[in-house]
Amino acid sequence: MPKTILITGATSGFGKSIAETFAAAGWNCIITGRRADRLTELTNQLTSQFNIKVLSCCFDVQDRKAVFETIDNLPAEWRSIDVLVNNAGLALGRDSFENASLDDWDTMIDTNVKGLMYVTKAVLPIFMEQQKGHIINIGSTAGKEVYKDGNGYCASKHAVDAISKAMRIDLLPYKVKVTAVHPGAAETEFSLVRFKGNEQKAEMVYDGYKALAAKDVADIVFYTANLPEHVCINDLTVTCLSQANSFYLHK
Repeated sequence: MPKTILITGATSGFGKSIAETFAAAGWNCIITGRRADRLTELTNQLTSQFNIKVLSCCFDVQDRKAVFETIDNLPAEWRSIDVLVNNAGLALGRDSFENASLDDWDTMIDTNVKGLMYVTKAVLPIFMEQQKGHIINIGSTAGKEVYKDGNGYCASKHAVDAISKAMRIDLLPYKVKVTAVHPGAAETEFSLVRFKGNEQKAEMVYDGYKALAAKDVADIVFYTANLPEHVCINDLTVTCLSQANSFYLHK
């Protein structure tokens, strides 16, 4: 029987690549995101290319009501979920603390932290009833070390690291696996979003070295999700060869 994965933030970057990687292996996919047109495009791509079932759910993880209404009202055939990937997240701005935008901080905390908690809390009853499930949280090397001008984003990803550790402890009685994957620099839409559409600034982030690709992270997520039932990778940090951690990068 095919397995099912639920992926937040599936319309681009890591999320899209994770959906493609799991679909290629025959997994059915529940994909979520804020952009309905991209969800439709990805649904058509996955169903036609891989002949699997796809359920697309358009909502913003910041919207607590929408999250719970959507998950609570999943069709019966979709209420057996094997893996949840909390991928929805973003960085906004890169400014010194005194100059940083309060609105940017709010959006990052509401998405990267609260959104992750909302979706997990909504899916948990399914995992608890099944007495199995796997939560994979996409963190960041920014959740391991703080770098200059990273304040709000680093704080949000440190929270993801802490929440993942807390989940791992609290959910042991329900046989739920919890894995945190912390990627370093990866060439996706991440920097374009961070610099609010400034393509020149975004391109400079990846100039002079070979960054991770979304597929690299998707392959790692796939590996962690396909280990024997008694094996769980708790915490995994991955960078490209040119990067040592969140602030040491050789160009």
